[in-house]
This record gives sequence, structure tokens and C-alpha cells, in this order.
Amino acid sequence: MPDQALPYDSFLLVSFGGPEGPEDVMPFLENVLRGKNVPRERMLEVAEHYNSFGGVSPINQQNRDLLAAIKAEFEANGIDLPVYWGNRNWHPLFPDTLRQMKADGCKRTIAFFTSMFSCYSGCRQYRENIIAAQQEVGEGAPMVEKVRMGFNHPDFINTMADSVRKSLAGLGAEPGAATVLFTAHSIPMGMADNCDYVKQLNEASRLVAQAAGIDKWRLVYQSRSGPPQQPWLEPDVCDTIAAMDDAADNPQHLVIVPIGFVSDHMEVLYDLDDEAATLCRERGIAMSRAATPGTSAGFVSMIRKLVEERIGRREQRDAAGDLGPWHDACPADCCLYTPRRPPARA
Repeated sequence: MPDQALPYDSFLLVSFGGPEGPEDVMPFLENVLRGKNVPRERMLEVAEHYNSFGGVSPINQQNRDLLAAIKAEFEANGIDLPVYWGNRNWHPLFPDTLRQMKADGCKRTIAFFTSMFSCYSGCRQYRENIIAAQQEVGEGAPMVEKVRMGFNHPDFINTMADSVRKSLAGLGAEPGAATVLFTAHSIPMGMADNCDYVKQLNEASRLVAQAAGIDKWRLVYQSRSGPPQQPWLEPDVCDTIAAMDDAADNPQHLVIVPIGFVSDHMEVLYDLDDEAATLCRERGIAMSRAATPGTSAGFVSMIRKLVEERIGRREQRDAAGDLGPWHDACPADCCLYTPRRPPARA
């Protein structure tokens, strides 16, 4: 249990990480997929996605930009916390960041994970990674506590609704004349069955659609990486677009909203801006991909407000819709996941 007598003395941005050159791509992917039942052919396929962008994922620079925006937001609102950043899969890695924080005298930090929805890979695995890093750093490693999930925070909902409205304006379409697909990273059904990922995604999508005046929308998924025999969340975004080609209500205007992603990293650029966009062009569908939150003022404001809740500077816990504000401390069995392995061959 955290020592409640210690004040929060730092802020940690927790993220996924990404390669920053061709030589980083394979070591990075080996980190990502270590211990996972992902065919090597799929890993090589994903490596080509990165290589087509020069081996550089935009996520690290986007995290640098976000950290700078958070620092400015803290300073503008009188929050005196030094800011740090650590990644699961590529530099700066958690052990290195916690080691630096220990050297700087940090004892208790409040963290924001760049994942807005609850599941093993988006929350619990990060917490496990941080615990492992604390054990590696040893005595004196700072305690790390995360803010609550902000999937239904009004600032997040309004930020995404504004992105939808801008996409509609770019297409010259009225809200009632467009179809909207909200997309999120697919996860194995075994993972989805023991978390609130789908419930939270549906609620956030509903709230954004309502705020933007959208009637025709659905939640779809992208970027699955498991073997074909393992069930993952469906339908896939590209399968959904392909099926629209034969549908009676084939849309003239389509907005794709990557609601499950906080920045325009590789899976957004490749799976949506390349594959999905190409499919739409082939079918004569005018498509616009809505912007992710990135460093938008509303998103950064949400992070600041979530931090203020936890450090005792804000009593109001903002939440839109019916689910209310999410829990601060994750229950012991929250988002548990044990991957199902195929039987070993004799």
C-alpha cells in the first residue's frame, strides 16, 4: 500500500514506446512480442510497416510534445510537480526513468498512462512492468500511482466530438448524412472477457456521437496481431468498409474516429491512413480520419484535472454519461489475463 503520509512529488507519463530508426525496429518488436503467441511472419509484416516510414514511429516525439504540454499546463495552474516519462518497450524504459527519479529524490509519483480504456495490455500490464522496474531499481525506487481512466471525462469527449465535427466539415457533410466508425485496437477475447474495455469503448463512442450529433455509428476494431485460430474482438475496420460496398446504405461520407488511440502513432498511420483510406478510395467513399487528442488543449486539461483530483486540489470528479467516474485504485483482480497457449507438439 502507498504511504499516504508522503506527498506526491512528481508526475510520470507512462507509454508504449517506439523505434526511432531502422536499427531499432526488430529489437523494439521483440520487446513488444516477447512471450506472446504471435507468428514471426506477423512480426516481419509489422516491421515492414515501420520500415515504410523510415523505421521511425511518431509515438516518441508525440510523447515528448505531450510531456512539454503537460509541463506548461501544470505551471499555468500552479502544480509544482517535475515531469518524467517512461516506456514499456523502448527508450526511455521504465527502469532507467525510475532510476533517474530515485536519484532526483522522488518518493511518490502520480502517473498518467497513454491508454484511455481498461484492459490487461492498456493498464494492468503497465502496472506489472512498473513493479518489475521498481524491483530492478531496488530500495528507494519511487512509488507510482495512476490517475483514474478518463474515457468518459467531458474534456476527452468534447475533444473527440470536435475532431468529428472538423472531419465532417472537411467532407462538406452534415452529421446526419455521414457514417462514423469508431476504432480501437483489437484484443484477444480471453483478455476482453475479464475487463471493461468494450463497455468503456461503447460508452465513449456513444457520448462522442451524441455530442457531435451523429446518428449512424458503430464500434469496430483494428490492428489484431494474434494467430488466426485465436478469437479477437471484431469486426475489423477494413472488413466493415469492404462490407459497406455491397450494402444498401453504402455511405458517401465516412468518418473514422480512432477513439482508442491518444496520438497518431504507427497503427493509426498505417492501418487507417493507408489501408482503410485506400479501401475507401477504391469504393468511391469519401473518407476522413478524425484527429486523435494529441496535445489538444482539452486533452491536456483533462490530464491536469485528473492529477488535481488525486493530489487533493480538486473535489469534483467529472464524468459524462451513465458509468460515472472510474475507480482510482485498481481492484486486485482487475484486468487479469492469462494467454491461452496452443498445446506443445510432441
